[in-house]
Amino acid sequence: MKKQVIEYAGVPVGIVIPDEDRLKFIAVKFHVHDLDEQRFSSPDEVKVAIHDLMTRRHPKPIHA
Repeated sequence: MKKQVIEYAGVPVGIVIPDEDRLKFIAVKFHVHDLDEQRFSSPDEVKVAIHDLMTRRHPKPIHA
């Protein structure tokens, strides 16, 4: 596998590059920098981690 662009909500936020037997995420947007240089087993796993990160930062409001 070669490097691959990772998008969130239609916006490129980083790339994954092969690193031994895993994929290393390189963040290019500040809001996903917490995941920078972490290793994942697949691009889909990166996207789930980004989604989890973003929902923790911007939880949906609870309406009474």
